[in-house]
Amino acid sequence: MRQLLIGLSLLACSAGALADIDAREAALAAQLRCVVCQNQTVAESNAPLATDMRREIRAQLHAGRSDADVLAFFEQRYGAFVRYTPPLRPSTWLLWGLPFVLGLAGLAALVATLRRRNQAVPAEPLDDAQRERARRLLDREDA
Repeated sequence: MRQLLIGLSLLACSAGALADIDAREAALAAQLRCVVCQNQTVAESNAPLATDMRREIRAQLHAGRSDADVLAFFEQRYGAFVRYTPPLRPSTWLLWGLPFVLGLAGLAALVATLRRRNQAVPAEPLDDAQRERARRLLDREDA
């Protein structure tokens, strides 16, 4: 009876550890980009490479590696692009800063265009000869 209780308690502990590994695997797979699909995470993708990446995540977690170690492994293999949210460091400043720079450039172009439009030279009033010519042209159109 005592052996049965020990066996059940070990089984419960291993089930808890497996659940922890499953949760960590899912979290890591959600942080990595599928290299084939590129617009899906490894967790969402059904590509064969994504399946292999999930299998590698699980193997590394079973080997006792930390989440940071697993992410570093994939980043070393595929580059910073593999992380769905790349870390902020000098090599990824362009990834993080370019959208803001482009947004500011677009806003500056819009402001410059609106200012130029508002500063356009107003049309000079017509003199009598121009007014008479316009009246004749309009009358000819009506006829």
